[in-house]
Amino acid sequence: MRTTIPLTVLATALACSFGTAPANARARVFVASYGNDSNPCTFGSPCKTFQAAINAVDAGGEVTAIDSAGFGPINITKAVTITSPDGVEAGIVPVVGGNAISITAAASDDIVLRGLTLNGSGFAFNGIVFNSGGSLTVTNCTVQNFITNGTLGAGNGIFIQPTSGTISISVTNTIVSNNARNGIFYSPPSGSPTTKVVIDHVFANNNDNGIVFATANPTGGSTLIAVSNTSVSSNATGGLVANNGASGNPLSASFDNVSAVNNGNEGIGGAGTAKIVLGRSTVTGNVIGIENNISVGNFSSYGNNQINQNTVNIAFNPLNTSFALQ
Repeated sequence: MRTTIPLTVLATALACSFGTAPANARARVFVASYGNDSNPCTFGSPCKTFQAAINAVDAGGEVTAIDSAGFGPINITKAVTITSPDGVEAGIVPVVGGNAISITAAASDDIVLRGLTLNGSGFAFNGIVFNSGGSLTVTNCTVQNFITNGTLGAGNGIFIQPTSGTISISVTNTIVSNNARNGIFYSPPSGSPTTKVVIDHVFANNNDNGIVFATANPTGGSTLIAVSNTSVSSNATGGLVANNGASGNPLSASFDNVSAVNNGNEGIGGAGTAKIVLGRSTVTGNVIGIENNISVGNFSSYGNNQINQNTVNIAFNPLNTSFALQ
């Protein structure tokens, strides 16, 4: 639970942090409900929107929300950290048919999003869209209520679609819920990205699909996934799915301590040539508990899972019978 930090304490700490900084340094800038985008974005004279503050901050710098408000949609093209301290709700409501945060950064740029609330409000398309960059870290965020326009490219809480580079993705302590497509969707449209994805303590519930990795389109690169301590439940279709078709982008995944409950189709699914290892997980109340459509690869169990009370506990591809029930 987030606890409130008195504004005076925050101000004192920030003032101290500037004690040795050059007068023209823009390593940290600020937004506030009472700010103005014509201001220099200092703590004493903050900007009104995140976009103005990002435009002002140095590459690799930090943008901090001073108080709770809505700070507008964001386009990110450089390394930056966007954060709100405990007790502050930094909201981002995009325009109709838009995205809350769009990221198109350089291959070495690290993007950090911390403590943000992204709300599509039933009229915006995606929460976070990652097109390119060196890394994306999302922590302590809420991403919800995004709608689809009839394509897979809209209605996603977090949509990750790089086409090149070596990329690290980390999503922790985050809620992605009530989105018309996917809570988290990793789907490069082409190219050869090499991506490592870590998802931990995430609640991906009440979407169409909870978390989906789809790598059928890239012709090179690879995808390595670790999902742990995560709930993918009460989604209209699938809970947690990894499918790389027959592409040249090998996909390996570890699913540990996952709760996949009451999904409209599969709780956990694998397809194509993916390699999946499942352990310490509860899969129950789904139409299909485990859907194993892997044709070449493996869907393996450590034998310590609880897979029961699904309409069908396990559906095998006839070519792959390596999966044990528990």
